[in-house]
Amino acid sequence: MTNHPSTSSLRVSSWSTESPRHISHTMLTKMDERKPLKQGLKKRRQPDEGGGGGEMKRKRGGETGQKPQGDGGKKRLDALSVGYFRRVGDRLTEGFDDDEEKEMFVTNVLTEVKGKAALVASDQTGSITLQRLLQLSSPEQVGEVLAELGGESGADFKTISCDRCGGHVVESAVRQMSRFSESSPEETNTREEEEGTFEALEAQVLCLSGVVRDNSAEFLGHVHGSHVVRTLLHVLAGCIGPPRTDARAGVKERNSVSPLTDFDVPTSFWYELKSLTEALMDNVTLSVIDAAASAVFQTMLTVCHRKRPKLCKQLLKRIMEYLSSRSAAPGVSPLLVFLKDQASSRLIDTVIQLAHKSLLCGLYKKHLKGQLVDLALHPIANFPVQRLTAASAKYKLFQKLFDELLQGLEAILAAGHMGVIVQLAEGCAESEERQEELIQCLLHAFHCAEPGSRHVRCLPLFMSLLTYEVYYHSDAAEGSAQTEVPLSSICYHGSRLVQALAKFKDRSLLLSSLRTLTPADLLTLATDPAGSHVLQALITSSSDKGRGKILKRLEGQYVKMACSRLGSRVLEAVWNSSSVSQRQNIAQELVGCESQLRSDQFARHVWAKFALSHFAHRKAHWQEIQTGESKKRKLFSEILE
Repeated sequence: MTNHPSTSSLRVSSWSTESPRHISHTMLTKMDERKPLKQGLKKRRQPDEGGGGGEMKRKRGGETGQKPQGDGGKKRLDALSVGYFRRVGDRLTEGFDDDEEKEMFVTNVLTEVKGKAALVASDQTGSITLQRLLQLSSPEQVGEVLAELGGESGADFKTISCDRCGGHVVESAVRQMSRFSESSPEETNTREEEEGTFEALEAQVLCLSGVVRDNSAEFLGHVHGSHVVRTLLHVLAGCIGPPRTDARAGVKERNSVSPLTDFDVPTSFWYELKSLTEALMDNVTLSVIDAAASAVFQTMLTVCHRKRPKLCKQLLKRIMEYLSSRSAAPGVSPLLVFLKDQASSRLIDTVIQLAHKSLLCGLYKKHLKGQLVDLALHPIANFPVQRLTAASAKYKLFQKLFDELLQGLEAILAAGHMGVIVQLAEGCAESEERQEELIQCLLHAFHCAEPGSRHVRCLPLFMSLLTYEVYYHSDAAEGSAQTEVPLSSICYHGSRLVQALAKFKDRSLLLSSLRTLTPADLLTLATDPAGSHVLQALITSSSDKGRGKILKRLEGQYVKMACSRLGSRVLEAVWNSSSVSQRQNIAQELVGCESQLRSDQFARHVWAKFALSHFAHRKAHWQEIQTGESKKRKLFSEILE
């Protein structure tokens, strides 16, 4: 290069061989030698990287490192530095030959970052690369980066945490606490040696928390800053989930629950968590008017429920007291308004999921009694109704909810809020109460209760969520359909409903309906994304005699099932629950198509797991092994019962 950035910008090619930074430069050079085609792309610009016009600026003698880019005067990295961090990212992707090489590379790159950490963190490419570097850094290095981002007093944490790119870097740095707290026995000595550096990182996390406490309202209401608060709550509590990404569309699934990993935290974090929750509770008003703030409060309750249950109980009580104290129309609970709001309803979702018995009972008695059907028909409020139904299944409260919701079951079905119906069925299965009543109500709702001959047609109706007349294209007032209709329109919620009904004590109606399906319909069911779960649930939960009747109708379909991605999984589940004689019948049909099964990507696994080569050539030995497995399975089931 003939033009170099000013001394204040990050250098790539002007390091001297005597400088320790030369090592990371050498590593990047080696990488570039292996990728000669990349050299031709060095002038390509990426959006949000602030690299536009970098070459022209150098020719004009302008500053290359920190020029405002038309976004409110925000400083950005120059094009040369952006290219450098892209190359660093590529080098990290390639990996290192040993830990020493990796540590030296990370150290040298972080040396280049020093003094410009905020500028690097605020750039898209720099942010991504810095996050990856922090995952490989020592606690001392992470602490130094955080200290620079926060400034002398920590006041700069607010600015960088509320930056679109910088917030990710702060989160990544704070998350490293979990990595340093997980020490294997052989690492104990190393951990003791690093106590001093570890305390430096601990101090920076506490400093960040202090800034959040002092500016809690600003953090709670900020789309990026709120994510930093959520990560901070996780770390202070000692449980961390997977890192967030930019790929999310902004709408989170209500049922999605990220797995959390517990780790040890310093004693100071326990006290700080209490202080932080107090500061957040001072702004509880934001939790019902702002979606970002609502998400923070949900995180706060979740982590406290996991690690600080007593604190969680106090927080739940205070939040419910606040929600109940708001003004509403005379005689109308304010909760009815909050339940219909996008932000506050999600918070109430979490409150219900984590609430203890007395809180649930009080919530229903004081606020929701007589309102459940109206709420279940609302496009937003029906979700908290689902949570309440699920949470109350282990208490007598469930029967009160059941009685109320059953009155509006057809209206709820018509509204398309099947989650409420599915959860009602799940509650009946868990509580072992009111199961027959729900079945009869569903038969009436799907118009297959009268005449009795329609009962055996219920399974396709439940799975498709269509009434008898619609599914069978019939206007007849009585009798069954005159022509068979191939199984179709199996939907997700219909599958969930039948899987819940399959857990009932009396499954005879479902099994009778299943046995009326043609072999072709059963194959359709086995190979359908939603239907395969239904068939597996019904067959594996049946008695040996009932399973035998279903398997009899499946004869001739086993090879096609084995060659299907979903069907092969159902077949394996059926095999695991079948008797030796039933397995023998399945194996007898499969071995006749050995070449087809062995060449299929799914069926070859079935061939191996069922030991069909043994069945074909050493049948007596195969039968002996299967008999032994059957006895073991029976013994374990008796122990579990």
